[in-house]
Amino acid sequence: MSSKSVERLGRVVIRFAGDSGDGMQLTGDRFTAETASLGNDLSTLPNFPAEIRAPQGTLPGVSSFQVQFADHDVLTPGDAPDVLVAMNPAALRANLGDLPRGATVIVNTDEFTKRNLGKVGYTANPLDDDSLDSWQVHAVPLTSITVEALDTFDLTRKDKERAKNMFALGLLSWMYNRPTAGTEAFLKTKFATKPEILAANVAALHAGHAYGETTESFAVSYDISPAPMAAGTYRNITGNLALAYGFVAASYRSGLPLVLGSYPITPASDVLHTLSTLKRFGVTTIQAEDEIAGVGAALGAAYGGALGLTTTSGPGLALKSETIGLAVSLELPLVIVDVQRGGPSTGLPTKTEQADLLQAMFGRNGESPVAVIAPSSPTDCFDAALEAVRIATTYRTPVILLSDGYLANGSEPWQVPDVDALPDLTVELATEPNDVDDEGNPVFHPYLHDETTLARPWAVPGTPGLEHRVGGIEKADITGNISYDPGNHDHMVRLRQRKIDTIAQSLPDLEVDDPSGEARVLVLGWGSTYGPIKAATRLVRGTGAKVAQAHLRHLNPFPANLGDVLRSYDRVVVPEMNLGQLALLLRAKYLVDVRSHTAVRGLPFATTELADVIDQHLKELA
Repeated sequence: MSSKSVERLGRVVIRFAGDSGDGMQLTGDRFTAETASLGNDLSTLPNFPAEIRAPQGTLPGVSSFQVQFADHDVLTPGDAPDVLVAMNPAALRANLGDLPRGATVIVNTDEFTKRNLGKVGYTANPLDDDSLDSWQVHAVPLTSITVEALDTFDLTRKDKERAKNMFALGLLSWMYNRPTAGTEAFLKTKFATKPEILAANVAALHAGHAYGETTESFAVSYDISPAPMAAGTYRNITGNLALAYGFVAASYRSGLPLVLGSYPITPASDVLHTLSTLKRFGVTTIQAEDEIAGVGAALGAAYGGALGLTTTSGPGLALKSETIGLAVSLELPLVIVDVQRGGPSTGLPTKTEQADLLQAMFGRNGESPVAVIAPSSPTDCFDAALEAVRIATTYRTPVILLSDGYLANGSEPWQVPDVDALPDLTVELATEPNDVDDEGNPVFHPYLHDETTLARPWAVPGTPGLEHRVGGIEKADITGNISYDPGNHDHMVRLRQRKIDTIAQSLPDLEVDDPSGEARVLVLGWGSTYGPIKAATRLVRGTGAKVAQAHLRHLNPFPANLGDVLRSYDRVVVPEMNLGQLALLLRAKYLVDVRSHTAVRGLPFATTELADVIDQHLKELA
């Protein structure tokens, strides 16, 4: 029984950092899973290089995983870590600037060799001078202790060294009273065919835990109570996994088979990976040879009466633009998921950004309107998938869902819903003629639009009596015949736009969080900025200031009351991870002097950064 004291904390932010080959993502993921099992609320931020194996021991090769967990609701992964686990000098140098004074630093001293120090510009070992005196530094030879703990195992030294991340996980699990049973079960599955590797990793995990219990270097462990949550079944989930599950649920609730046509691209590939394992739910996945083939397969599936889905990131969305335009012309339901990343071109494949909004809105030739929605959190990705399918199938239109790298790879607890309580997405396919010709005979008109939704009938090819042609050349209203008539083209262009505008009638009003009703400043966001904005407004309100907050899911069309909301405040501030794309749209549509706050660093906003921005606007209005 340990005689060490236990302190209770309300929240903690931990960052694991090391080489991209040190297993930091796995370590963070396992710590997060165990934390979720204890009922803490949490939010994570994986941050890793684009290279499969970045140069070892260098600053560009540093991979990190940050998690904030607490006994209350958590909105962000945290601005700065309370604890940094640095596996080498590069990890220390790359992350030290983010640490507040007094934070805890656990350093793997074995990697602080002259060669490794030189790689990152250290002329002297920071562990030997006073440069780290502002932090609580625990110098631990993680590698050598791990190797020593595995002395009896018939493994190479290199294989033993690879288990040092499990030693670090065991140590942090002791520090914060996290269980290890889930990780042991995970390892048994991962290394089921390699019993010696399995036993070594479990032994390293236990050794790290035992080290925390017995060493004098760590005198205190910490406990964080569970967060209040509604009763139910919970699991930890990433945004990409939530999207995949959301589309499977939408397929079930609509009665349509799901067909994904996709080409692997970071950071969207996990949706393809997940759906490819779910064939038992009527899911068909096609890993196409390129982006164009992927969206073509999805659109072809939609033509055949299936739920057509394609996933990509910014560069792939550009390649898919012609086929998305074809879907607009065909008036078929198609869902396009764009998991945004830093651009332009290849840009920053593993870093987050929100810079594809204007591409989603206007990135096709001609007047080619589509619906655009954006989830606000990893768990909201599930609901956004259902909403994208609802809009696409109800209005027979392409829908672009804008997620991003932060949501895709970040995770949080998700309450597993009752499937039967999810929205009814039942689709009625055309089964019989819908009109009569001039002689009164039954006939099928593929472009006879519904008076309410302006959707055209969805007829599966091969349905007797419903034969019709589709293609990219302009169609005559009602008959669907090829038409070059100027008046018809003007009518069809306006009809397709009116269809998108009509979607607003089915949307809920934009809700504004304005507790006092007296705020003069409204902070409006979209997508993954929700957490940082919400946290920042809480911080500002904690000082007694009054500020309102609202968040957009639907970006095309906007909620019907958005104009009235914007005009209700003296100042509207829009933080975005781009150079002001939503602000541009709002200014153009509503003639409101929207103020932008922008950043394109490949990272989400910090709470304190946005709080300072809000404070500045409040002072200007005072």
